[in-house]
Amino acid sequence: MINLLSDTVTKPTPGMLRAMMAAEVGDDVFREDPTVNALEVKCAGLFGHEAGLFCPSGTMTNQIALKVHTRPLDEVICDEMSHIFQYEVGGYAFNSGIGVNLIRTPYGILSADLVEAAVRPPYDWLPRSTLVVIENTCNKGGGGAYSLETIREIHAVCLKKGLALHLDGARIFNALVAKGGKPADIGAEVDSISICLSKGLGAPVGSVLVGSRAFIAEARRVRKAMGGGMRQAGYLAAAGIYALDNHVERLLEDHTQARRLADTLAELSWVENIRPVETNIVIFDLKPPTTPAVFLDYLTKHGVKASAFGPQTIRMVTHLDVSSDMIGQAIAVLRAYSA
Repeated sequence: MINLLSDTVTKPTPGMLRAMMAAEVGDDVFREDPTVNALEVKCAGLFGHEAGLFCPSGTMTNQIALKVHTRPLDEVICDEMSHIFQYEVGGYAFNSGIGVNLIRTPYGILSADLVEAAVRPPYDWLPRSTLVVIENTCNKGGGGAYSLETIREIHAVCLKKGLALHLDGARIFNALVAKGGKPADIGAEVDSISICLSKGLGAPVGSVLVGSRAFIAEARRVRKAMGGGMRQAGYLAAAGIYALDNHVERLLEDHTQARRLADTLAELSWVENIRPVETNIVIFDLKPPTTPAVFLDYLTKHGVKASAFGPQTIRMVTHLDVSSDMIGQAIAVLRAYSA
């Protein structure tokens, strides 16, 4: 099966498994797991921040960030396509008692002007604008990536308006590979970052939240309250270290394969409205009467997995478990489809 369902479906490589089995571990709740400690220091250092916190998921790191940056009756400004709004079960309300101020953009990439216009005036009957969240890359927007300049401009607005800026770095290394630049350059422009290890980087589990020492100290307490304290988590952290050391540069291969898929889809009469492909996500719409259910059934029967992403929308995601030859096979299946 050629699995284009998501880049979360990757399995540890042989080298990663060896690193995991060789990991030195301890009890992380007591901060005595040396491999977890090393991963947190590594991630914080890469992005120029003081401290890090290893968590089971990117949803947890995002939710912790929202909790630490805000208080009840505040609101977070984000794009309507943001993961924190679309795919985290309304956790902003459940965990933090805050609202969302949604901005609509074509592909999930905010601008400084849009953020500034969304900041609420200080009236008693309005929530307090406290936090801005940007997602890089934006999953629902088709994997679009922020430029460093745009992040700097948004950061300048946040400083001007007294807002914190959190980066949901679900695919931050995909963004860095696509746009160029250094992790520390982006880190200098945000107050906190959620760094996901279990998507294109290929680790089985985990994200790291980075920020100031004071921010992470409070984040550690919130992680415990959310049930995210782990014990001998070094086996998982070792996979993250291996991924950072070995799987970043190869993300360019995933982007190339995604571009091949998009170029093929652009030739097909039953496809319309392909989102711009910058990284490893390909999102497109099917022309009626073709439906996602019928199309996905066809793909499955021919050894390809993808996902429905709306009433007429399909998503395909490339990753390290999908080779160039496999993409070639998927392209042949696409070309053979008759609407």
